[in-house]
Amino acid sequence: MSISHEQAVALAAAYTAAWNSKSPEAVASFFAIKSQIVINRGTPWIDQAGVTEMAAGFYRDVPDLDLTCDGVRPAGDHLVYLWTFTGHDAGTGNPLVIHGWEEWDLDDAHKVIASRGWFDAADYARQAAGA
Repeated sequence: MSISHEQAVALAAAYTAAWNSKSPEAVASFFAIKSQIVINRGTPWIDQAGVTEMAAGFYRDVPDLDLTCDGVRPAGDHLVYLWTFTGHDAGTGNPLVIHGWEEWDLDDAHKVIASRGWFDAADYARQAAGA
């Protein structure tokens, strides 16, 4: 089932709020029971439990993570979610401003079946190191 622009904006706003709640389970609730997320072609996190683990890892690394939705682009049952997160690296305390996006495949209930996320990992490492 296609997602309209208005539905995509509402979904993105709710997803952003879930990330900003600092609840890994809230983030995972946007994913179908059978789903996966892959970031920068890494190892996929599988199902809602894997998504919960992925989100918890981000909160460990950036405990004050604040996510902003920079835009959405729906196309049929696909959606691109553009984002920026800010916060401080847990290890160094250095500030972070990271830009990226997720490409989603959606089911008929507009739950994410598959997400392919992207951000500049080298830039992340530079910022975390304070370089």
